[in-house]
Amino acid sequence: MKKFLTLALALTTTLASAQTLRVGMAYDAGGKFDKSFNQSAYEGSLKASRTLGVKVNDFEPSDPSQIIQGIRSFANEGFDLTIGVGFANNASISQVAKENPDLYFGLVDDVSPQKNVASLVFAEQEGSYLVGYLAGMNSATGTVGFVGGMDIPLIHKFEAGYTAGVKAANPKARVIAQYVGTTPDAWNNPGKAKEIAASMRAKGADIIFAAAGGSGNGVIDYIKQTQCIKASSTIKFTSNNFAKVPKSVSYQKACAGNTRPMFFIGVDSNQNYLGDFDKRPATLNHGLTSMLKRVDNAVYSLISDVKADRFKGGERRFGLKENGVGYAVDQYNRNLISSAQILKLEAIKARIIKGQIKVPSK
Repeated sequence: MKKFLTLALALTTTLASAQTLRVGMAYDAGGKFDKSFNQSAYEGSLKASRTLGVKVNDFEPSDPSQIIQGIRSFANEGFDLTIGVGFANNASISQVAKENPDLYFGLVDDVSPQKNVASLVFAEQEGSYLVGYLAGMNSATGTVGFVGGMDIPLIHKFEAGYTAGVKAANPKARVIAQYVGTTPDAWNNPGKAKEIAASMRAKGADIIFAAAGGSGNGVIDYIKQTQCIKASSTIKFTSNNFAKVPKSVSYQKACAGNTRPMFFIGVDSNQNYLGDFDKRPATLNHGLTSMLKRVDNAVYSLISDVKADRFKGGERRFGLKENGVGYAVDQYNRNLISSAQILKLEAIKARIIKGQIKVPSK
Protein backbone atom coordinates (compact mmCIF):
# COMPACT_ATOMS: atom_id res chain seq x y z
CA MET A 1 0.00 0.00 0.00
CA LYS A 2 2.85 2.34 0.95
CA LYS A 3 4.62 1.62 -2.37
CA PHE A 4 1.39 2.30 -4.25
CA LEU A 5 0.92 5.67 -2.54
CA THR A 6 4.53 6.63 -3.25
CA LEU A 7 4.15 5.67 -6.91
CA ALA A 8 0.85 7.56 -7.20
CA LEU A 9 2.37 10.69 -5.63
CA ALA A 10 5.37 10.54 -7.96
CA LEU A 11 3.07 10.13 -10.96
CA THR A 12 0.89 13.06 -9.88
CA THR A 13 3.95 15.26 -9.41
CA THR A 14 5.31 14.29 -12.82
CA LEU A 15 1.98 15.02 -14.53
CA ALA A 16 1.66 18.39 -12.77
CA SER A 17 5.18 19.29 -13.86
CA ALA A 18 4.43 18.23 -17.41
CA GLN A 19 1.32 20.43 -17.50
CA THR A 20 3.10 23.53 -16.21
CA LEU A 21 3.66 25.98 -19.06
CA ARG A 22 7.34 26.83 -19.43
CA VAL A 23 8.42 30.18 -20.81
CA GLY A 24 11.96 31.21 -21.74
CA MET A 25 12.87 34.91 -21.76
CA ALA A 26 15.96 35.95 -23.75
CA TYR A 27 16.79 39.56 -22.91
CA ASP A 28 18.37 42.32 -24.96
CA ALA A 29 21.53 44.27 -24.15
CA GLY A 30 21.27 45.90 -20.75
CA GLY A 31 19.70 42.97 -18.92
CA LYS A 32 16.35 42.54 -17.23
CA PHE A 33 17.02 45.18 -14.56
CA ASP A 34 17.80 48.09 -16.90
CA LYS A 35 14.92 50.16 -15.38
CA SER A 36 13.54 50.47 -18.89
CA PHE A 37 12.67 48.26 -21.87
CA ASN A 38 13.99 44.89 -20.66
CA GLN A 39 12.65 45.40 -17.17
CA SER A 40 9.18 46.06 -18.52
CA ALA A 41 9.30 42.70 -20.34
CA TYR A 42 10.57 41.05 -17.17
CA GLU A 43 7.67 42.51 -15.15
CA GLY A 44 5.20 41.11 -17.68
CA SER A 45 6.70 37.64 -17.33
CA LEU A 46 6.76 38.00 -13.54
CA LYS A 47 3.05 38.82 -13.54
CA ALA A 48 2.38 35.74 -15.69
CA SER A 49 4.36 33.58 -13.30
CA ARG A 50 2.43 34.96 -10.36
CA THR A 51 -1.11 34.94 -11.79
CA LEU A 52 -1.05 32.20 -14.43
CA GLY A 53 1.14 29.67 -12.66
CA VAL A 54 3.68 29.42 -15.48
CA LYS A 55 7.37 28.69 -14.96
CA VAL A 56 9.68 31.37 -16.35
CA ASN A 57 13.41 30.97 -17.02
CA ASP A 58 15.60 33.94 -17.94
CA PHE A 59 18.63 34.23 -20.20
CA GLU A 60 20.79 37.36 -20.14
CA PRO A 61 23.66 37.21 -22.65
CA SER A 62 26.98 38.73 -21.64
CA ASP A 63 27.83 38.93 -25.34
CA PRO A 64 25.49 39.26 -28.39
CA SER A 65 26.98 36.08 -29.89
CA GLN A 66 25.46 34.10 -27.02
CA ILE A 67 21.86 35.00 -27.82
CA ILE A 68 21.18 32.16 -30.24
CA GLN A 69 22.71 29.67 -27.81
CA GLY A 70 20.31 30.70 -25.07
CA ILE A 71 17.26 30.64 -27.34
CA ARG A 72 18.24 27.26 -28.80
CA SER A 73 18.72 25.89 -25.28
CA PHE A 74 15.11 26.76 -24.40
CA ALA A 75 13.90 25.07 -27.59
CA ASN A 76 16.01 21.95 -27.01
CA GLU A 77 14.46 21.61 -23.57
CA GLY A 78 11.00 21.83 -25.12
CA PHE A 79 9.90 25.15 -23.63
CA ASP A 80 6.32 25.95 -24.70
CA LEU A 81 7.14 29.59 -25.47
CA THR A 82 10.43 31.43 -25.95
CA ILE A 83 10.39 35.23 -26.15
CA GLY A 84 13.25 37.28 -27.59
CA VAL A 85 13.24 40.78 -26.10
CA GLY A 86 14.49 43.34 -28.61
CA PHE A 87 14.93 43.65 -32.37
CA ALA A 88 18.50 42.35 -32.09
CA ASN A 89 17.06 38.93 -31.26
CA ASN A 90 15.14 38.65 -34.54
CA ALA A 91 17.68 36.55 -36.46
CA SER A 92 18.16 34.15 -33.55
CA ILE A 93 14.45 33.76 -32.79
CA SER A 94 13.62 33.29 -36.48
CA GLN A 95 16.35 30.69 -36.98
CA VAL A 96 15.41 28.61 -33.93
CA ALA A 97 11.69 28.94 -34.71
CA LYS A 98 12.36 27.61 -38.19
CA GLU A 99 14.18 24.63 -36.67
CA ASN A 100 11.29 23.98 -34.24
CA PRO A 101 7.98 24.49 -36.10
CA ASP A 102 6.02 22.75 -33.32
CA LEU A 103 7.10 25.24 -30.63
CA TYR A 104 5.88 28.80 -30.05
CA PHE A 105 8.04 31.91 -30.03
CA GLY A 106 7.62 35.61 -29.38
CA LEU A 107 9.67 38.59 -30.57
CA VAL A 108 9.50 42.09 -29.12
CA ASP A 109 10.15 45.14 -31.32
CA ASP A 110 10.55 43.50 -34.71
CA VAL A 111 8.71 41.23 -37.15
CA SER A 112 9.81 37.66 -37.86
CA PRO A 113 8.88 35.89 -41.12
CA GLN A 114 8.28 32.60 -39.27
CA LYS A 115 4.65 31.54 -38.78
CA ASN A 116 5.23 30.22 -35.27
CA VAL A 117 6.52 33.59 -34.02
CA ALA A 118 4.23 36.25 -32.54
CA SER A 119 5.86 39.59 -33.34
CA LEU A 120 5.01 42.24 -30.75
CA VAL A 121 5.49 45.75 -32.14
CA PHE A 122 4.47 49.14 -30.81
CA ALA A 123 3.30 52.53 -32.07
CA GLU A 124 6.04 54.36 -30.16
CA GLN A 125 5.35 57.52 -32.13
CA GLU A 126 1.88 57.83 -30.58
CA GLY A 127 3.10 57.83 -26.98
CA SER A 128 6.03 60.04 -27.92
CA TYR A 129 3.63 62.57 -29.44
CA LEU A 130 1.85 62.92 -26.10
CA VAL A 131 5.02 63.44 -24.04
CA GLY A 132 6.28 65.80 -26.75
CA TYR A 133 3.09 67.85 -26.45
CA LEU A 134 3.63 68.00 -22.70
CA ALA A 135 7.21 69.17 -23.22
CA GLY A 136 6.05 71.82 -25.67
CA MET A 137 3.55 73.18 -23.16
CA ASN A 138 6.07 73.31 -20.31
CA SER A 139 9.43 74.30 -21.76
CA ALA A 140 10.53 77.65 -20.35
CA THR A 141 13.05 78.20 -23.14
CA GLY A 142 11.15 76.92 -26.18
CA THR A 143 14.00 74.48 -26.80
CA VAL A 144 13.88 70.78 -25.93
CA GLY A 145 16.12 67.81 -26.62
CA PHE A 146 15.86 64.24 -27.87
CA VAL A 147 18.62 61.71 -27.19
CA GLY A 148 18.34 58.50 -29.17
CA GLY A 149 20.34 55.36 -28.47
CA MET A 150 21.24 53.51 -31.66
CA ASP A 151 20.49 55.43 -34.85
CA ILE A 152 17.91 53.05 -36.35
CA PRO A 153 14.35 53.33 -37.76
CA LEU A 154 12.83 52.05 -34.50
CA ILE A 155 14.17 55.02 -32.52
CA HIS A 156 13.33 57.40 -35.36
CA LYS A 157 9.68 56.65 -34.49
CA PHE A 158 10.22 58.06 -31.00
CA GLU A 159 11.93 61.15 -32.40
CA ALA A 160 9.30 61.77 -35.08
CA GLY A 161 6.36 61.50 -32.68
CA TYR A 162 8.08 63.60 -30.01
CA THR A 163 9.00 66.35 -32.45
CA ALA A 164 5.48 66.45 -33.89
CA GLY A 165 3.97 66.68 -30.40
CA VAL A 166 6.32 69.49 -29.34
CA LYS A 167 5.51 71.47 -32.50
CA ALA A 168 1.76 70.90 -32.09
CA ALA A 169 1.89 72.44 -28.61
CA ASN A 170 4.32 75.21 -29.55
CA PRO A 171 4.90 75.76 -33.28
CA LYS A 172 7.86 78.05 -32.50
CA ALA A 173 9.66 75.47 -30.37
CA ARG A 174 13.00 73.98 -31.37
CA VAL A 175 13.85 70.29 -31.01
CA ILE A 176 17.52 69.29 -30.88
CA ALA A 177 18.04 65.60 -31.68
CA GLN A 178 21.21 63.54 -31.40
CA TYR A 179 22.02 59.83 -31.24
CA VAL A 180 24.55 58.09 -29.02
CA GLY A 181 25.87 55.90 -31.84
CA THR A 182 25.30 53.49 -34.71
CA THR A 183 26.24 50.18 -33.04
CA PRO A 184 24.59 48.17 -30.22
CA ASP A 185 27.06 49.77 -27.80
CA ALA A 186 24.91 52.90 -28.10
CA TRP A 187 22.41 51.34 -25.67
CA ASN A 188 24.98 51.16 -22.88
CA ASN A 189 27.02 54.34 -23.05
CA PRO A 190 25.67 56.70 -20.35
CA GLY A 191 28.89 58.74 -20.49
CA LYS A 192 28.25 59.72 -24.11
CA ALA A 193 24.58 60.45 -23.42
CA LYS A 194 25.64 62.68 -20.54
CA GLU A 195 27.90 64.67 -22.88
CA ILE A 196 25.04 65.06 -25.34
CA ALA A 197 22.73 66.31 -22.57
CA ALA A 198 25.33 68.90 -21.57
CA SER A 199 25.60 70.18 -25.14
CA MET A 200 21.82 70.42 -25.40
CA ARG A 201 21.53 72.38 -22.16
CA ALA A 202 24.20 74.77 -23.45
CA LYS A 203 21.93 75.39 -26.45
CA GLY A 204 18.93 76.11 -24.22
CA ALA A 205 17.20 72.74 -23.89
CA ASP A 206 15.45 72.48 -20.52
CA ILE A 207 13.55 69.21 -21.18
CA ILE A 208 15.28 66.14 -22.66
CA PHE A 209 13.58 62.94 -23.80
CA ALA A 210 15.96 59.98 -23.93
CA ALA A 211 15.03 56.83 -25.86
CA ALA A 212 18.41 55.25 -25.39
CA GLY A 213 18.18 52.18 -23.16
CA GLY A 214 20.84 52.15 -20.44
CA SER A 215 22.49 55.21 -21.99
CA GLY A 216 19.51 57.25 -20.86
CA ASN A 217 20.82 57.01 -17.30
CA GLY A 218 23.52 59.43 -18.37
CA VAL A 219 20.89 62.07 -19.18
CA ILE A 220 19.22 61.55 -15.81
CA ASP A 221 22.58 61.77 -14.02
CA TYR A 222 23.43 65.01 -15.80
CA ILE A 223 20.12 66.60 -14.82
CA LYS A 224 20.65 65.40 -11.24
CA GLN A 225 23.99 67.22 -11.18
CA THR A 226 22.83 70.46 -12.79
CA GLN A 227 19.15 70.60 -11.71
CA CYS A 228 18.45 73.82 -13.60
CA ILE A 229 19.29 76.02 -16.56
CA LYS A 230 20.43 79.61 -16.15
CA ALA A 231 19.41 82.61 -18.24
CA SER A 232 22.12 84.09 -20.45
CA SER A 233 22.60 86.31 -23.47
CA THR A 234 21.47 83.39 -25.66
CA ILE A 235 19.03 81.64 -23.31
CA LYS A 236 15.81 83.53 -22.58
CA PHE A 237 12.81 82.37 -20.57
CA THR A 238 9.25 82.72 -21.82
CA SER A 239 7.40 81.03 -18.93
CA ASN A 240 7.75 79.87 -15.35
CA ASN A 241 5.22 77.05 -14.95
CA PHE A 242 6.87 75.54 -11.88
CA ALA A 243 7.39 78.65 -9.76
CA LYS A 244 4.93 77.50 -7.09
CA VAL A 245 6.22 73.92 -6.82
CA PRO A 246 8.21 73.46 -3.57
CA LYS A 247 11.96 73.10 -4.20
CA SER A 248 14.56 71.05 -2.35
CA VAL A 249 17.26 72.77 -0.29
CA SER A 250 19.83 71.51 -2.78
CA TYR A 251 17.90 73.05 -5.68
CA GLN A 252 17.54 76.39 -3.92
CA LYS A 253 21.29 76.56 -3.30
CA ALA A 254 22.32 75.49 -6.79
CA CYS A 255 19.67 77.41 -8.70
CA ALA A 256 19.46 80.84 -7.11
CA GLY A 257 18.83 83.75 -9.45
CA ASN A 258 17.17 83.70 -12.85
CA THR A 259 16.91 79.97 -13.50
CA ARG A 260 14.38 77.34 -14.53
CA PRO A 261 14.34 73.61 -13.64
CA MET A 262 15.72 70.94 -15.95
CA PHE A 263 13.64 67.85 -16.69
CA PHE A 264 14.07 64.48 -18.33
CA ILE A 265 11.32 62.39 -19.87
CA GLY A 266 11.64 58.69 -19.09
CA VAL A 267 11.05 55.90 -21.55
CA ASP A 268 9.52 52.42 -21.79
CA SER A 269 8.77 51.91 -18.08
CA ASN A 270 7.69 54.55 -15.57
CA GLN A 271 10.96 56.29 -14.67
CA ASN A 272 9.38 59.29 -12.93
CA TYR A 273 10.75 58.17 -9.55
CA LEU A 274 14.31 58.55 -10.84
CA GLY A 275 13.76 62.32 -10.81
CA ASP A 276 13.08 62.39 -7.09
CA PHE A 277 16.63 63.43 -6.28
CA ASP A 278 15.96 64.37 -2.63
CA LYS A 279 13.70 61.37 -1.91
CA ARG A 280 10.76 63.68 -1.22
CA PRO A 281 7.95 63.33 -3.80
CA ALA A 282 6.33 66.57 -2.56
CA THR A 283 9.23 68.71 -3.81
CA LEU A 284 10.05 69.45 -7.45
CA ASN A 285 10.58 66.21 -9.37
CA HIS A 286 12.96 66.31 -12.33
CA GLY A 287 11.15 63.59 -14.27
CA LEU A 288 8.44 65.49 -16.14
CA THR A 289 6.78 62.23 -17.24
CA SER A 290 7.66 58.93 -18.93
CA MET A 291 6.66 57.58 -22.33
CA LEU A 292 5.25 54.23 -21.35
CA LYS A 293 5.87 51.40 -23.76
CA ARG A 294 3.84 48.60 -22.24
CA VAL A 295 6.09 45.71 -23.11
CA ASP A 296 4.84 44.17 -19.87
CA ASN A 297 1.26 44.11 -21.17
CA ALA A 298 2.31 42.64 -24.52
CA VAL A 299 4.44 39.90 -22.93
CA TYR A 300 1.73 39.01 -20.43
CA SER A 301 -0.91 38.92 -23.18
CA LEU A 302 1.18 36.54 -25.28
CA ILE A 303 1.89 34.18 -22.38
CA SER A 304 -1.80 34.26 -21.46
CA ASP A 305 -2.75 33.32 -25.04
CA VAL A 306 -0.38 30.35 -25.03
CA LYS A 307 -1.73 29.28 -21.64
CA ALA A 308 -5.28 29.40 -23.06
CA ASP A 309 -4.20 27.51 -26.20
CA ARG A 310 -4.98 30.42 -28.52
CA PHE A 311 -1.50 31.32 -29.77
CA LYS A 312 -1.46 33.12 -33.11
CA GLY A 313 1.71 33.90 -35.02
CA GLY A 314 2.30 37.06 -37.01
CA GLU A 315 2.41 40.76 -36.18
CA ARG A 316 0.61 42.19 -33.17
CA ARG A 317 0.55 45.97 -32.91
CA PHE A 318 0.20 47.81 -29.59
CA GLY A 319 -0.66 51.52 -29.78
CA LEU A 320 -2.74 53.95 -27.72
CA LYS A 321 -5.91 52.06 -28.61
CA GLU A 322 -4.48 48.78 -27.30
CA ASN A 323 -2.97 50.41 -24.17
CA GLY A 324 0.44 49.60 -25.61
CA VAL A 325 1.89 53.10 -25.16
CA GLY A 326 1.05 56.12 -23.02
CA TYR A 327 2.38 58.64 -20.52
CA ALA A 328 2.86 58.43 -16.76
CA VAL A 329 1.29 60.55 -14.02
CA ASP A 330 1.93 59.53 -10.42
CA GLN A 331 2.89 60.89 -7.00
CA TYR A 332 6.25 62.04 -8.34
CA ASN A 333 5.09 64.33 -11.14
CA ARG A 334 1.52 65.20 -10.16
CA ASN A 335 2.68 68.65 -8.97
CA LEU A 336 4.19 69.32 -12.38
CA ILE A 337 1.25 68.60 -14.65
CA SER A 338 -1.96 70.57 -14.19
CA SER A 339 -5.41 69.01 -14.48
CA ALA A 340 -5.99 71.26 -17.49
CA GLN A 341 -2.92 69.81 -19.21
CA ILE A 342 -4.06 66.25 -18.48
CA LEU A 343 -7.48 67.01 -19.98
CA LYS A 344 -5.73 68.41 -23.04
CA LEU A 345 -3.55 65.30 -23.41
CA GLU A 346 -6.52 62.97 -23.00
CA ALA A 347 -8.44 64.86 -25.70
CA ILE A 348 -5.44 64.55 -28.04
CA LYS A 349 -5.11 60.86 -27.17
CA ALA A 350 -8.76 60.31 -28.13
CA ARG A 351 -8.23 62.10 -31.45
CA ILE A 352 -5.18 59.94 -32.25
CA ILE A 353 -7.16 56.77 -31.48
CA LYS A 354 -9.99 57.95 -33.75
CA GLY A 355 -7.52 58.70 -36.53
CA GLN A 356 -8.20 62.44 -36.45
CA ILE A 357 -4.53 63.13 -35.73
CA LYS A 358 -2.01 61.29 -37.89
CA VAL A 359 1.25 60.92 -36.00
CA PRO A 360 4.38 60.62 -38.19
CA SER A 361 6.68 57.66 -37.64
CA LYS A 362 9.72 58.99 -39.47
